[in-house]
Amino acid sequence: MNTPQQSLSLTLTLPDPLPLDSGAQLSPVTIAYQQYGEPRDDGSNVVLIFHALTGDQYVASPHPATGRPGWWDRMVGPGKPIDTDRFCVICANVIGGCMGSTGPTSADPSASGDGTPYGPNFPVVTIHDMVRGIARLLDALGIDRVHAVVGGSMGGMQALAFASDFPERAERVLVLASAARQSAQNIAFHEVGRQAIMADANWNGGDYHDGPQPDAGLAVARMAAHITYLSEAGLTEKFGRRLQDRDAKSFGFEADFQVESYLRYQGSGFTRRFDANSYLYITRAMDYFDLAEKHGGRLADAFAHTTARFCIVSFDTDWLYPTEEGRHIVRALNAAGAPVSFVELSSPYGHDGFLLDTPGLDEVVRGFVS
Repeated sequence: MNTPQQSLSLTLTLPDPLPLDSGAQLSPVTIAYQQYGEPRDDGSNVVLIFHALTGDQYVASPHPATGRPGWWDRMVGPGKPIDTDRFCVICANVIGGCMGSTGPTSADPSASGDGTPYGPNFPVVTIHDMVRGIARLLDALGIDRVHAVVGGSMGGMQALAFASDFPERAERVLVLASAARQSAQNIAFHEVGRQAIMADANWNGGDYHDGPQPDAGLAVARMAAHITYLSEAGLTEKFGRRLQDRDAKSFGFEADFQVESYLRYQGSGFTRRFDANSYLYITRAMDYFDLAEKHGGRLADAFAHTTARFCIVSFDTDWLYPTEEGRHIVRALNAAGAPVSFVELSSPYGHDGFLLDTPGLDEVVRGFVS
């Protein structure tokens, strides 16, 4: 099996404060990123990957907290669809994250320099702020234009924002299982998760870093969100109504069913690698996302100056970002005169189809990125 070539785990502190959509400025700003291979001077071999809500920069490297393979290890590496023998791949942790980029767990410079984390004093950030930070990273690396930007889910939102905000900086834009704005349904799901975190007795208004963590609330938030990443058919096939390690119902509230045990496992595992406040901030950034908002509500105008080619991919069992969301983006790109291809793939995996071995996905990614 091919494995990714040696990656570099790097951090870079931006030379200037980062202006935010809220009107605030963030300073200092550190961006943590992984890099596979070396960029050409003109950046023509750089593939910039944006991660999703619960992802991070460890796209094709073992995660330092869990030891598990990178979240897109099956897609990125030598000979893989995003081929690190051909391309320099860069993936950065978003601001607001908790894996090295400036976020709620970072030291608050206004807190007397004693290393106290921002916690709830971290400013609210948007998808555009995240993209602005990563564009500043490219500036610092001397990369003016990249070969491709790629992202799924929240990463797809970032890819769209990058194409709109920096219309001449990407040759190709690949968007998987995403949307140009967050729907009311998805805002509602995020609010359930946030309320679960804030209802945890250990959340303490967000000032929990010197004491017990709000792990129970974060686990419930993860469980609720994870359900939306799957499909009913996939859950039924994988778990059905099968019992977990027992022959009969317990007539209690333990995990009788396999699907219950699975969700509890997902929730408890998540708390070992993610910060509760980061979850609040990143879900809020997604909820605020509406690419057309700055353009009088006309999405086509968001792409008026782009020079990129686009590929939009949806999955037929994805009810979080259904195919109609992808078609909405395609219609706007057509109206803007931007070259775009659209693919709906059949997958049993629901929204997670972009992360897993969905038939046809490798060919689409390889063909478009190459």
